[in-house]
Amino acid sequence: MVKEPGKSTLADKIDRLFHVVRRPDREPYSNEEVAKACREATGESFSTTYLWQLRTGRRDNPTKRHLEALAQFFGVPPAYFFDDEQSRKIAEELALLGALRDAGVRDLALRAVTLSADGLDTISDMIDAIARREASRGGTKREG
Repeated sequence: MVKEPGKSTLADKIDRLFHVVRRPDREPYSNEEVAKACREATGESFSTTYLWQLRTGRRDNPTKRHLEALAQFFGVPPAYFFDDEQSRKIAEELALLGALRDAGVRDLALRAVTLSADGLDTISDMIDAIARREASRGGTKREG
């Protein structure tokens, strides 16, 4: 199957949810945890292997109920799986929410709310400079 430019496969979309939507301890959900929750939500068969197949693209034609269960588990509308534009917007929002779960990021964002446009530009420049410096030194993200 050839992927059109700018289009995400169902597997891409499901896998992105695993990377962005995390457990409260910020660890990723396992296929087993998600499959179990989907089984319980639908009352239908939904194995860990089946979820892995969907997530890796080995299967790409799930039932409507399975997609609804995945959407419910990850807290996204079912349209996430069908509409690439909606999927992109939702993924961006989820990434932002994920970042804001980090107490340090949230604290900085809340403190920045009161800054002027010039102040925000200065902070943005500082962040860019630090990111470049860390990238050149092979720096890693801090652990929360």
